[in-house]
Amino acid sequence: MLPSATILVIAYRNEGTIADALHSALAQTVPCEIIVSDDCGGDRTLDIAREIVATYDGPHRITVRSTPRNLGLCAHLTELARLAAGDVLVCCAGDDISYQHRVERLLRRFAEFPAAQVVGSHVDDVDAVGTLLEARVRGTPPVIDQRWLLRRGRLAAVLGASMAIRRALLTKFPPLEGRVEDNMLTLRAVLAGECHCLPDALLAYRRHANNLGDWVFDRSGTDYTAFERRQRRVLSMYREIAADQLRCVEARPDLPDDRRRLGRELAAMYALEAEMREAVLDRPRREWLSPLWRGLRHPGLRRKSAERALKLLLPRRLFGRG
Repeated sequence: MLPSATILVIAYRNEGTIADALHSALAQTVPCEIIVSDDCGGDRTLDIAREIVATYDGPHRITVRSTPRNLGLCAHLTELARLAAGDVLVCCAGDDISYQHRVERLLRRFAEFPAAQVVGSHVDDVDAVGTLLEARVRGTPPVIDQRWLLRRGRLAAVLGASMAIRRALLTKFPPLEGRVEDNMLTLRAVLAGECHCLPDALLAYRRHANNLGDWVFDRSGTDYTAFERRQRRVLSMYREIAADQLRCVEARPDLPDDRRRLGRELAAMYALEAEMREAVLDRPRREWLSPLWRGLRHPGLRRKSAERALKLLLPRRLFGRG
């Protein structure tokens, strides 16, 4: 038996794409609750959604609503988790397109693997008008856990746009606080169980100037100013992720001690990565040595730490070039 699902069509200033996103939710082969929620964007997104729903006659139960004020993605998700009835929340951004069998495939994975707390998938990257850029990208291995994340050479996560999550990750843990949800939800999932990723592309992921991830990891400039802007955004995000994981560990003394210990280690890894980035930006070079040495000793941070060690020989004005 499949778990119940709520599709969250999460919108913010998506009047040009909300019709495609909502029609793709309505085309799903499993009857679902669908909540279309606009984060107080102030454009015609809600009007377009209401026009579509007014003529809909099908198996899905649909709500169209708005937040009373702009919350940001993480707080918006926390609010929607309290409103949703489904055991699984399937995320669908207001500018993405879910393929017809997406929800069914995700729910079958949850049913087959009770330990799965997040199930994502590969995606097809498309441009602003839906033209394919690259097929079946942005995936992770089929199953990841805390130890895999600690060993990984990058601070990896299941792509938030592709996620379906057990609602309990938001209702039985502290509220999400921060700007970006992917890594926080991935760490919550492996704290409570496992993260899964299906090998097929189950949605079209629209790439454009307003993608949140592209804003954080902005590589549009090649001078030091652009480098510093990107580093400060990323280190701030990593500190938010570390703080969220620690809050989750402390909030769940019922979880096994080994999982809680590994959760603290993951939080420390993110905090150390943020500290190394801040040291490169703000501290005298002699004060880089302690965080760099700790990074070189950490399996998941060795490559980045070695790259930063090379910057000891370069003037700051050259960082970010190339």
